[in-house]
Amino acid sequence: QVQLVDSGGGLVQAGGSLRLSCTASGDMSNIDAMGWFRQSPRDQREFVATITKTGVANYSEAVKGRFTISRDSAKNMVNLQMNSLMPEDTAVYRCLAERVPVRGYYWGQGTQVTVSS
Repeated sequence: QVQLVDSGGGLVQAGGSLRLSCTASGDMSNIDAMGWFRQSPRDQREFVATITKTGVANYSEAVKGRFTISRDSAKNMVNLQMNSLMPEDTAVYRCLAERVPVRGYYWGQGTQVTVSS
């Protein structure tokens, strides 16, 4: 089992920045990619970014160029630096960890990001 605790959300004005963190604990031996999804009240869950154990990052088109994901495997931590935030980035952001080879996902509890215009 893997437990994820995500943090770092808050209220920020448009154009501002926030940094989200996700700390994992438990058996990480079968964990490959870690990353973030988000969900707003009107939208379905939306992919944001992931990063593999080897450091390959993948971003949605909506955040590419504004968000940067990083991973510290020694600390079992993944971070999401969010710059140039826009009101449409407002959502609950949830950290995930992908289990392999038997595919499965662990989720954090979520952290609220609110961007005011």
